[in-house]
Amino acid sequence: MISKNTICLWYDGTALEAAKFYTETFPDSAVGAVHRAPGDYPSGKEGDVLTVEFTVMGIPCLGLNGGPAFKHSEAFSFQVATDDQAETDRLWNAVIGNGGQASACGWCKDKWGLSWQITPRALTAAITDPDPAAAKRAFEAMMEMTKIDIAAIEAARRG
Repeated sequence: MISKNTICLWYDGTALEAAKFYTETFPDSAVGAVHRAPGDYPSGKEGDVLTVEFTVMGIPCLGLNGGPAFKHSEAFSFQVATDDQAETDRLWNAVIGNGGQASACGWCKDKWGLSWQITPRALTAAITDPDPAAAKRAFEAMMEMTKIDIAAIEAARRG
């Protein structure tokens, strides 16, 4: 059954490769139907993979092989709440290790240019601490990080 709201992600011929990577990396993810073009189009030929239905952590997505005209930007990202440092490290390293790149404050990009925020729940709790001083210390510590270090965030929160 097709979801009423689906995130459509634009790729340059690599939608199936990306969908497979996401399903191997993130829990509750799966590749669904793969649809081939019924005719030639500006960035492909009849029979090429045109769209790929997939889910990422339960979120319905459609990968569209639309060609090189549009690129992903940080204006859209998946934010993944992690439970501990091991999960944070595993997901961060998977994205970076598969041709991605690190950014700041828990953000990284996959090799297709899609942005991911690998965000430990401990970070969210720390920067929303009811004690403004604790929240500020945790926030300032986060601002110095690429991948989030939960122990450093918790130490900053404590002061």
